[in-house]
Amino acid sequence: MKVNAITRRVALFVMAGWLLALAGCNTVAGVGEDISGSARAVQRKL
Repeated sequence: MKVNAITRRVALFVMAGWLLALAGCNTVAGVGEDISGSARAVQRKL
């Protein structure tokens, strides 16, 4: 099965985003805090 160029680029950007997000957090707890903070921000906007 061939994967087209657009799908590869999207996958690359998603993986790069995850790597940057994880690099900003030194621990798994930090990732959880970031996710919780994002959820609270979305709830405040709603």
